[in-house]
Amino acid sequence: MDIIQCSKEQNIEKALLLADKAIGSGSRIIVFPEVFSTGFCYKGLESIAETSASRRVEDYPTIQRLLQFSKVHDCILIGSIIEKKMEKPDLTRFHNLGFCIESGDLAGIYRKTHLYGLEKKHFSRGENIAPIRLERNDITIGLQICFDLRFPEISRKLALAGADILVTVGGFAEPKAGQWKALAASRAIENQIPHIACNRVGTAPFASYFGKSMIINAWGNMKTEAEGDECFITGEIDTDETKRIRGKVSLLDDRQLDLY
Repeated sequence: MDIIQCSKEQNIEKALLLADKAIGSGSRIIVFPEVFSTGFCYKGLESIAETSASRRVEDYPTIQRLLQFSKVHDCILIGSIIEKKMEKPDLTRFHNLGFCIESGDLAGIYRKTHLYGLEKKHFSRGENIAPIRLERNDITIGLQICFDLRFPEISRKLALAGADILVTVGGFAEPKAGQWKALAASRAIENQIPHIACNRVGTAPFASYFGKSMIINAWGNMKTEAEGDECFITGEIDTDETKRIRGKVSLLDDRQLDLY
């Protein structure tokens, strides 16, 4: 997805149009890139960040629209947006907020814990890393956001906590395409877990983005890969394959925890 800087309405309409096409192709899990609705619109944070009088994430305007879309299409939506969180009447924090929506309900959230570059100046880090359970579909999602991908501790923690699928919503920029592909495959291989890695395309005031979204199986093999243009990709994820792979190579069970 090519994100138009600070243009929330245009980006949401585009995202839902792409999602609708993906659903028409048989997709059930739809993943958007990092801060897909606005890009990193730091100058307009106060006006574009999601918030609500109730302080409930479910009531954020963009989340409301995604909930409705997910309900109508009985699908799963995953991505991240910029959040303005009212901690106290005199304390406001901004977060890079990951979300997972299942069939019209907010299944869970994750606030990005590893902030990159200017994010450190404008955002607060999240304080919790845990997988998100999707009860209707009987699967568990391990969600991480962009820079988190560089830290293997996150995906390992999510895998050990029961994640069936690792999902990374990204904003990796040039010239890091090689690193993006290597890191995404590595997180799948070392945890024997399927990995959906969604990255944006296009340009922003401070970066150019190469895309290369991927669906990777638990062996680390590429199932589907996008190029550098705006598009959607589809592929199948077989969680039974994960069980077979872990049965052949007992990687997680063979860790020598007493030595490290």
